[in-house]
Amino acid sequence: MEKVKCLIIGSGPAGYTAAIYAARADLKPVLYEGMQPGGQLTITTEVDNFPGYPEGVMGPALMQDLRKQALRFNTDVRPGLISEVDFSKRPFHIKTDDGKDIEALTVIVATGATANWLGLDSEKKYNGQGVSACATCDGFFYRNQDVAVVGGGDTACEEACYLAGLCSKVYMVVRRDQLRASKAMQERVFSNPKIEILWNHVTKEIVGDEDGVNGAVLTNVKTGEEKKIDVMGFFVAIGHTPNTKLFNGQLELHETGHIKTKPGTTQTSVEGVFAAGDVQDLHYRQAITSAGTGCMAAIEAERFLTDHNEK
Repeated sequence: MEKVKCLIIGSGPAGYTAAIYAARADLKPVLYEGMQPGGQLTITTEVDNFPGYPEGVMGPALMQDLRKQALRFNTDVRPGLISEVDFSKRPFHIKTDDGKDIEALTVIVATGATANWLGLDSEKKYNGQGVSACATCDGFFYRNQDVAVVGGGDTACEEACYLAGLCSKVYMVVRRDQLRASKAMQERVFSNPKIEILWNHVTKEIVGDEDGVNGAVLTNVKTGEEKKIDVMGFFVAIGHTPNTKLFNGQLELHETGHIKTKPGTTQTSVEGVFAAGDVQDLHYRQAITSAGTGCMAAIEAERFLTDHNEK
């Protein structure tokens, strides 16, 4: 059985940053990249809000840079998945999808979250070319243009209000005849003259050309009538699903499925297990905040091992 001081589950900004800090602290981290090496940024286009890239950077290139930096400090980066974890006692017992058994003194969970999508072929076709699941990430590209937001919860309302500060007009496409968002968020939406709510509508198709999205075809769920709106950006805001199925029964989770951490830390309900990035982030879901919590997790893992005389 392989024994490691620090096992990192998942890549992305959180996982790779944790690896950089853990490796520099001589924890000799082993990182399993998971199903999507590099995380969600590998399926995005230009990233304009990650510090250190004044001209912007393509998502895949950013993740390659972080991966190379982790490798530079001799992180053991491995392809593959973790299939089973046992956090009932230390050292923690971990199994990989290829049958390897690992004993880990500390574990950093950085498995991320997956955006919920509508499931349309056209949504996949124009992903990164007008279709987005993050207004904070991509709204800047649609300054003074018309955009649409799908959803009726707090996330959709927040996205719509954010975009209204940048765009000429924001359509909210809402399946029901009311919003599910909190009263405070509803008031913000209702009082914003740039936001128009299209009640009882669902998206039939996103349309565009070689330059990207230029509209969407909607269907009224009550009348069956179709309506086309001209928009350059189409934002899907129907939530994210944290990748925590592996940790059910092992770690304490929020109702949303996110891993619970102690306020101001990355410490989970199990001593020696830390969570970083979108897997524990209910609010921000940004590459830079994921990287920040990856740093925190590595520092906390190093201190934990030092306190237990295991470094």
